[in-house]
Amino acid sequence: MNTHPFRTTVVGSYPFPAWLEFACQHLDRFGDADREELIEDAVRIALQDQVEAGLDVITDGEQTRLDFNLSFYGFIEGIELESIPPRRFGPPAHDQRGKHRVRSELRAPRGLGTVEDFKRLKRLAPPNKVLKASVPGPYTLSGRLVPNEHYRDRFALTEALLPIVRGELLALVSAGCSEITVDEPSMSCYAHREDPRRFVDIFNRTVEAVAGKCRLSTHLCFGNYKARAVGPRQYAPMFPAFLDLHVDEIHLEMASREFSELELLSLISKSKDVAVGIIDVKSYYIETVEDIARRVHACLQYAPAERLSFAPDCGLSQTARWAAKQKLRNMVLGVHKAAVEIGLRRT
Repeated sequence: MNTHPFRTTVVGSYPFPAWLEFACQHLDRFGDADREELIEDAVRIALQDQVEAGLDVITDGEQTRLDFNLSFYGFIEGIELESIPPRRFGPPAHDQRGKHRVRSELRAPRGLGTVEDFKRLKRLAPPNKVLKASVPGPYTLSGRLVPNEHYRDRFALTEALLPIVRGELLALVSAGCSEITVDEPSMSCYAHREDPRRFVDIFNRTVEAVAGKCRLSTHLCFGNYKARAVGPRQYAPMFPAFLDLHVDEIHLEMASREFSELELLSLISKSKDVAVGIIDVKSYYIETVEDIARRVHACLQYAPAERLSFAPDCGLSQTARWAAKQKLRNMVLGVHKAAVEIGLRRT
């Protein structure tokens, strides 16, 4: 059960500062010390924006998840990194992201880099804030790998990646991480055409070693690369199967879908906490404080306050920083307004 009703949080990612975007295009001009300074400065900025917004739970903004030496695929041995996507021009879509060929056994002897990220987060974050790390699940990670004669399909690749992700989760808990999101958006994107119970089995085997040792959550969404979805935006195919996920909290993309299927909160909240996506990261409409408060009250029609948290729909990496800052600030103020209105908090 959520010990802090109406917590405000984020999924994980936050926009890069403009100068970091520029630097990423010219990394060959920077040394190792320069790159570490870039990362530290970017994490400080992401933390500052989240703290100023008043969030209860903060992350490092995933500022290290770049395509140079800190990307997840850069940590995995046995793949040939593909830097040129099949389509580079025209309207944005997922085929503008390259895939990687598998050449040999998949291994990650150095881990996936999230422990180093979390230790940096602990060092730079202000005291008395809940810190959250996010790790992509094995099915989502498998999506950019090309099967071969040894790993013949996506599920075979997933099984090879599963122990790597499981080990990363164990290492995070050992490093003192008390809150982790295992991010498997691909499962919700493709639940309409795959067996959702197979997804549940994969997920639960991934987290079995850390379940009960930290606060676990997962994020259900329909894709957000360049603010584009990739699957039918309906939760119905996932439930009731996803109720068996071994997590403390399920995060739902709701705002971009005009709160369709909001009644699902009743079902989930019987056994788990729900983090409701209450601001739309795909839209540049800046939700007002009053908008947020009304949405919170709508959620309360289906779930008790002690089961509810509030967050953006998805990560904020695809949203301009100026909008992300305003949206987060209004989200926190709107949640507080609703909490005062129902007597959960004082003014």
